Parts: sequence; structure tokens; C-alpha cells
Amino acid sequence: MFRQIEAGLIRAVEEALGGAAAIKVTLEQPKQSSFGELAIPVAFQLARQLKRAPKAIAEDLVSRMPKVEGVAGYEIAGNGYINVRLDRGAYAASLVRGAEEQPGTSADKVIVEHTNINPNKAAHIGHLRNAILGDTFVRMLRRSGRQVEVQNYIDNTGVQVADVVVGFYFLEKKTPAEVEALIDDVSIRFDYLCWDLYARTSSYYRENPNAIEWRNETLHAIEAGAGNLAEIGRVVAEAIVGAHLRTMYRLGIVYDVLPRESEILHLNFWAAAFELLKERGAIYLESAGKNSGCWVMPSSAFRDSSGHDEEDSKVIVRSNGTVTYVGKDIAYQLWKFGLLGRDFYYRPWSRYPDGHLVWVTTDRGGDHKMPRFGAASSVYNVIDSRQSYLQDVVVAGMRALGFERQAEASIHFSYEMVALTPRTCVELGIELPEEDRRRAFVEVSGRKGLGVKADDLIDKLIETALVEVEHRHAEAAPAERRRVAEQIAMGALRYFMLKFTRNSVIAFDFQEALSFEGETGPYVQYAAVRAANILRKFVERGEDLPAFESALTRDVLERWFETEALWQLLLLASKSRGAIERAIAAGEPAHVAKYAFQLAQAFNIFYHEHAVIAEPDAEKRSVLLWLTQYVRAQLLSTLDVLGIEQPEYM
Repeated sequence: MFRQIEAGLIRAVEEALGGAAAIKVTLEQPKQSSFGELAIPVAFQLARQLKRAPKAIAEDLVSRMPKVEGVAGYEIAGNGYINVRLDRGAYAASLVRGAEEQPGTSADKVIVEHTNINPNKAAHIGHLRNAILGDTFVRMLRRSGRQVEVQNYIDNTGVQVADVVVGFYFLEKKTPAEVEALIDDVSIRFDYLCWDLYARTSSYYRENPNAIEWRNETLHAIEAGAGNLAEIGRVVAEAIVGAHLRTMYRLGIVYDVLPRESEILHLNFWAAAFELLKERGAIYLESAGKNSGCWVMPSSAFRDSSGHDEEDSKVIVRSNGTVTYVGKDIAYQLWKFGLLGRDFYYRPWSRYPDGHLVWVTTDRGGDHKMPRFGAASSVYNVIDSRQSYLQDVVVAGMRALGFERQAEASIHFSYEMVALTPRTCVELGIELPEEDRRRAFVEVSGRKGLGVKADDLIDKLIETALVEVEHRHAEAAPAERRRVAEQIAMGALRYFMLKFTRNSVIAFDFQEALSFEGETGPYVQYAAVRAANILRKFVERGEDLPAFESALTRDVLERWFETEALWQLLLLASKSRGAIERAIAAGEPAHVAKYAFQLAQAFNIFYHEHAVIAEPDAEKRSVLLWLTQYVRAQLLSTLDVLGIEQPEYM
């Protein structure tokens, strides 16, 4: 119905303009429910173009609107708002029949690249925000009918991997075989071992500056792909990637393909991009100044959106011939859009328990049964806000090459950092100086070895949730209680990471995340559990749910939904798809989380005000049972988009 209203308005606007409209029609929530169910401000958008008063434009548009089933009428309000009143009985009857609009499908592919953890140590809490944001946005896009490819870029030739290799080879004197033995040792968490080794190597550099030559030697060996240093780099990166994928799967996060930087180098992706950049004059060879001998992008091609001096970031190829990683990112972005003229080879990496296969790039051979990767119409790169400037440079490179459409379709899906509240640090066993204990939040640093490993955080959340579950449901089987605790913990973590807008710094707090009250994942889960319990208890009494479609006629529904509170709950529950579409347009998964909380809150009020099963009036009981079932379905659907499950009990 809402789409029919939108389509009718677009046609009315085009008729008023005498041609195609470049104005987006938006359907808003009126400030007061007495104004109707929808408010449309399009007349204000058209006022300047048509040089007419918004109220007159609104009247003209309403006169052109086609009849839409379920719409009782249109009203002009204020200076030009178009308010829409729905026919409550007809609207509710359409929902009972299951006549909700389904999203269209799009043939255009969207690539969402997220997670992108350096494969040198265990994932940490900051990586969780990236992965949860990316995964939720993927779920949002897929729910709206988009075709989405999920990529997790693996920088397996970078400085971070090199530093762990330095630690194993130069500090601990280990051979590739000895490192592989550590990986195979089930008593060792290899990603945790590398976490400590990385911090120790960083500390060694500070105390022994000349040791940085070990890093340079290792980087050259890894890029060349030959020798013991390269072999240690390979086994370390592959083992850590496996650990990262297992960590993320605990949160229901999966990938389609793992493009690796090693193949960008070995398959000469950069060489192809370099020639293209030179050919089209996008870069030039600097002959003077500190960048003499470097290939650079003119500063006029882009601006520093961060406001910081990032002069060296304009260097694409250093004077020694090595390419900066922004250069490799340009090549990678060109491949994503199918503009590079070459492709990776691929092989299966692993299969998830649900059967989904994740692929990885390789530089030779490959599997002929692979899907077609890359060649997207739009690309979202989920990368923290500190990389905004470098993302600007990548887009500038696209524009300089003449790929304006693709540059516009390259979206930096940025986000701010994750810190910890001091009390959460204490709960995790992190010792804090008195100064930090007084702060609102405490920043962490993986390079210094001060941080929270993702798996440790997840384990602690499960352990804490399990205490509460065991207290409330001591009679349940241990495995069942564990499963419920895992669902509550994952719901708490995912919701906490999603409820803040992307430009907000998060101070993660255990107690707040796991609370059953307030704007939390467990609160929303609890509402879904309550709805399920009502339906379950009704059936356990030996009664069957009514045949709603025949029992709830339009007249019955119109009569009962004259009650404003019931009507507002139904209306809110029916807007889940619209909430997702608006969140996609804004690029804010937080809007979906907020919608889920509002719906849970509205249902909990309903729960306390209506004894659904004990309702003596049979007709009203049928309406309340159907409304409970409908709201639960919408809650579960929204929770699924957020990557959150409903536990059996709480």
C-alpha cells in the first residue's frame, strides 16, 4: 500500500511538472497520531521549482492522486503537508491476508567489503564493530531485494604480518616447520600467541631501532613469495584468517570471497592500474622536492576531508619503486567494478556449518565452478573514519581515470572507534591506573598489547548471561541453558554495536549491554519471547488458534482497531520494511535497531494492558491473538536483519 501511495504521488508530481521528477517522495510519521498515518512534505520541495505556494501545490497533487485500496483519504494540513488517513479495517484485513508488499529484486550487484583484519593476531573489540556493521548492512540490503557480495580483504603482505614473522624468525629463531607445529598444537591459541608476539616485536623495535631492517627484509621476502620468511608469513596469515572466520561465525557473520593482497601483487593488478593511471594523466612523476622520483596524484584531484595534513598520502609509487597501499587500493577498487581488465583465480577456502562456501583468491589454477566475483554496480567499503582521507584518494583516482559513475558509487561506510568503560575493564581483568578509572571511557591499543580480544569478550558475555539463565531456569538441561545464554550474549553484543550511529564513539559496557531493561538486545529479545509464550500457552490449554483470515473480517477489524493503542501498535509493526529502506537510504543500521526497540517497547505496553489468553470476549481475543502473532513475526523479521536470534526463554 505504501508503495502504491509513493507511486501515485510520483505520477502526480510528474504531471504537475510536465515531465520526470528529480524529487524523492518521502513518507513521514506525523507529529501527532490525530493528523493521520502518514505525512508527505513534497509540496515544500516543489515550491521553488513551480513558483507556487506549497498549499496550492498540495491541493493540486491530491486532486491527481489515484485511488489506493486501504486509503480513506488525503488532507491538506498547515501550509502544505499532505496527510494520509488509512482505512483501518481494510488495512488490517490486508495484513491478515498476508498481502504485505514484497521487495523487488535487483539484477545490479552490490559489494560490501568489511572486517578486513590484518592476519597477524587475534581479532579485537574494534574489529567486531566493523564486522557487525558490515554484516547488518548486508542483511538490510538483501532483505530489500538487492544482490550482495560480501568481501573480506586480507592484507597478507603488509607490515603487521611482517612484524609477527620477524618475531618468530629473528627473535625466537623458529623455522617454518616449527611455526606450523605451533598452529597444529591444540593446546595453543595461535592467534593469541601472535597477539603477544606482535606486541613484543613492537617493543623490541622501540628499544633496538636498527632492528627495523628485519621488517624491511621480511616485507621484500613476503612480496617476492620465496624463502623461509615468506613461508612463515604464508602459514601465519592462513592460520590467523581461519581463526578470524571462526570468531566472526560465532556472531553469525559469513563471507563470500576473501581477496588477498598477495594476488593483487602476483597477478600484476597494480601494474595494470599503474599503466592506466599514467596513460590518462591521473598521476605524474615528481621531479623536485621531498617527493622527487615518486609518482604522485595532483593535490587538485582531491581534498583532505579529515582536515589533517596528509601530504605523503598523495604518493602512489615511492621513489624506490614500491607502491603505497593506497595505490593497491585503487587497483582493488577498479577490479570491484570490473574496470581493471583482469581477474583473480579462486579456490574454495572452507565451508560453513550451514553449507555456505567461502572462496579465496589465488594466483594460479583455480576452480572453474566458482561464482562470478566483482563487477559490481556499487561498492561499500566498511572502514573506520581514520581512513577517510585515503578513501578520498581512491575515489579521486577513479574520477581522474574518467570513471565518474563508479566514483559516485564508491561509498566509504565509515565508523568511529570502540572503547571500554572503566568498570568493564575491571570486569575483564584489565588493570587501570587511577587516572583512567576516572575517565568516561578507556581507549585500547593492539600494538601495545592493551586490548580486548573478541573471543574473550564473547566468552565473558556468555559466562555472565549463563549465570542469569541458570538462576531463572535451573530445571533446564545444561546444553539448553548454554544455547540460550549464547543467544542472549550475541544479541546483547550485536545490538550494542548497532544502536549507536556510525559517527559515535562507543564505550562498551557489560552491564548496560546485557541488561533486560532499556534499549538493549535482551530487551528486544524478551518482547519476542513474551509474544511466543502467549501463543504457546494458548495452544497448551488445548485450544487451536482461530482461522484468522475467516474470523477477522474487515468490519470486525475496523471495530477493534478504533482503539487507538491497538491501531498504533499494528501500524508500527507494519512499518518494518519501510524502516529498513529508510535505514539503507541513510546508511545507518542504527535506525533498524531503534525501530526494533520501539516495536518491543510498544508490545511490552500491550502485554501489560491486555490479558490476551484470559480475554472473555471471543472476538476481541481473536484480534489480540492475531495482533500478538503479527507483531512477533515482525519482531523476528527485524531481529533477523540485526543478526539476532530469539531464545526459547529468558
